[in-house]
Amino acid sequence: MEGFRKIRQSISRAKNIAISGHINPDGDSIGSFLALGLALDSLGKSVYLLCEGSIPEHYRFLPGVGRIISTTNKKIDLAIAVDCSTIELLGKNASVFKKAKAVFEIDHHEFRKSFGDIYLVDHEAAAVGELIYMLLKKLQVVITRDIGENLLTSLIVETNLFKLANVRPFTFTACGELLKTGIVFSQLADKVYGQKTRAAMMLSAVCLLRAKFLKKNRIIWSVIRYNDLARVGGKNYDTDMIASEMYSMKDVKVAVLFREKNSETLKVSLRSKGGINIGKIAQEYKGGGHFDIAGCYIPNNRKSIMQILSSVEALLN
Repeated sequence: MEGFRKIRQSISRAKNIAISGHINPDGDSIGSFLALGLALDSLGKSVYLLCEGSIPEHYRFLPGVGRIISTTNKKIDLAIAVDCSTIELLGKNASVFKKAKAVFEIDHHEFRKSFGDIYLVDHEAAAVGELIYMLLKKLQVVITRDIGENLLTSLIVETNLFKLANVRPFTFTACGELLKTGIVFSQLADKVYGQKTRAAMMLSAVCLLRAKFLKKNRIIWSVIRYNDLARVGGKNYDTDMIASEMYSMKDVKVAVLFREKNSETLKVSLRSKGGINIGKIAQEYKGGGHFDIAGCYIPNNRKSIMQILSSVEALLN
């Protein structure tokens, strides 16, 4: 495969490699870039794992997480972006990528804007972890238990414990192979999904009590204010699962969560089921994501909120 030959040559020639996930990292991003970093270590590369912002508590047990740094000033031969649909999602590490000799993108978002020289992109992949798994097989890297634990975390998180429509036969093939490394699935799933912080539980309760419904309960929406996080001692990542909890409600087809980033900006998390394409709404607001899971940023005012909700209602019409 011509594309893979180019990828292999780029990795082979590079000495210093930087790998970055996106800002406000989730399990797919963290698990994927940690797995790739450990794999490239085994090939004798000098690897720098970059991530702007805090790693959520429930991912801090993952192998290699202690090596994550916010950025680097090293001269980078190859910069690899993992799970980033736009260069802006790299945050301040976008400058590292702009200075690198070559940029390699590994991503599965359907709505994206490319910024690299080399690509491994497949929007049908259930998670970026699937793509990393395939890449490591092509590179003939031995997948250790540490690498496997990171990859399986990516798959567990991005498929919502294999409940989402993005799951495909290959997803379970990869999982089966990863479990052969000695991972105990129930223990890993419990660490990733079975334990929530006190702050996350309280924020979820606040959100649901504040929730409003449209279109005969088919749309649920709510707002998390900055003061809500401060009041319970929460972090941004404590809100990660709330949108998914909202759309799991019976009869709901679309969930919209507005989280106040600051006085000027709201982060919008969109979830849908039943074939409703909320990805195109996020794209209209210069966001991105997938057909059924997407997000964007909007001005922090009522008019912008109503515009988003009107767009969602139009989809159901």
